[in-house]
Amino acid sequence: MDLPVMPPVKPMLAKPVATIPPGMQYEAKWDGFRAIVFRDRGELEIGSRTGKPLTRYFPELVAALRERLPARCVLDGEVVIARDGHLDFDALSERIHPAASRVATLAERTPASFVAFDVLALGDEALLDTRMDDRRARLVEALDGVTPPVHVAPATTDVDVARRWFDQFEGAGLDGVIAKPLDLRYRQNERSMFKIKHERTADCVVAGYRFHKSGPVVGSLLLGLYDDHGALQHVGVAAAFSMARRAELIDELEPLRLESAADHPWAAWGDEAAHEGARMPGAPSRWTGKKDLSWVPLRPERVCEVAYDHMENGQRFRHTARFRAWRPDREAESCTYAQLEEPVSYSLEDVLGGPGPGAQRRNHANL
Repeated sequence: MDLPVMPPVKPMLAKPVATIPPGMQYEAKWDGFRAIVFRDRGELEIGSRTGKPLTRYFPELVAALRERLPARCVLDGEVVIARDGHLDFDALSERIHPAASRVATLAERTPASFVAFDVLALGDEALLDTRMDDRRARLVEALDGVTPPVHVAPATTDVDVARRWFDQFEGAGLDGVIAKPLDLRYRQNERSMFKIKHERTADCVVAGYRFHKSGPVVGSLLLGLYDDHGALQHVGVAAAFSMARRAELIDELEPLRLESAADHPWAAWGDEAAHEGARMPGAPSRWTGKKDLSWVPLRPERVCEVAYDHMENGQRFRHTARFRAWRPDREAESCTYAQLEEPVSYSLEDVLGGPGPGAQRRNHANL
């Protein structure tokens, strides 16, 4: 393979914002595996957001891409699976399987599609330093008339249309809108775009679990994020599972189980003084009292997506997070605080009814 942009490429990322910003190009936010496709005539590779190839997991997509893409190109997009008119991330996750026979079976049962939304190279020309709106025009031209399972992502520069998409597309399993500045150059691994999601989510490292009060099944997963210094901080738990699922998790997590926490990033969890400079499970508080805070340490390698409502002091989830899906396409080291949505600033004066003691008295009278 000899392309003007060669693998591995780390895709450009988006940072969360509360509302759709004006004056940009807008696209749906797809719920799939981010993928960079490299094609040099007969050679084709599908790279993940971590740089590792996804090619072997989607043989049916490799064949379709060879038939439908320009002879030499590099495209940014999303691998997705649809069922009954909705995106199905669970079905997509099942495709990451070590057995070739299982991959082949699932390729027939739940075939994948590729949604292209950016072009990084065409022929002998690298487009990384080309404006986003010009890259979009080149992409549309290059894939004119393309047929499923390859698609060009719909896009608009009309913010009112984007707002309508935000509401309408959720019913099809999409989880928000991406906004791209028109003059944006392609910047690998930088959060240069904006994402507006229907709920706050985060990809977290599963670094341990606690047993359920009923017996030897998983009660809660212990979640971690890496800080700016590379330390894994405990940010909360995910706990809403059925009893059957709690038992299944024991078996799923067994290969990651450590005999002790000695070699774990939270090895000092039992030392009360250690909690002053780091966030680990087992921190004493007025809420836990004499509650058993022991936990089972896991190698911090597996990643899951959780939904949450608010952060407490920007450090941990205020309430129990809601498990959404395993993320086999993510590496643990990529799960940092940088992905979290910053809380929207709001004035306490507004909460209390505006300036002046009279307004405060009126509100306090209604409390």
